Amino acid sequence: MGHFARLQLVGRVTYYLGWVSLLLGGLVHLNVGRTLFFAMSLTKRNLFEVSVALFLICMASELRALALAGSQASGVGKGEAAA
Repeated sequence: MGHFARLQLVGRVTYYLGWVSLLLGGLVHLNVGRTLFFAMSLTKRNLFEVSVALFLICMASELRALALAGSQASGVGKGEAAA
């Protein structure tokens, strides 16, 4: 698995985990399963902070993957021009 594929995988996984934590925070806000989340010591604020952190990791991974793809594409063009 290459560096680009790993970055995209991390981006995808953190993106979906961010949505899951955001939806769970919404459930806590709507008092659905509140006792379950309190038993795990998860508050609305904790779930929101986790979702924001996961979305930031997702964005950073995707931007690094795009930058890597752009640098590889420009590197290929330079190699072809030199040949």
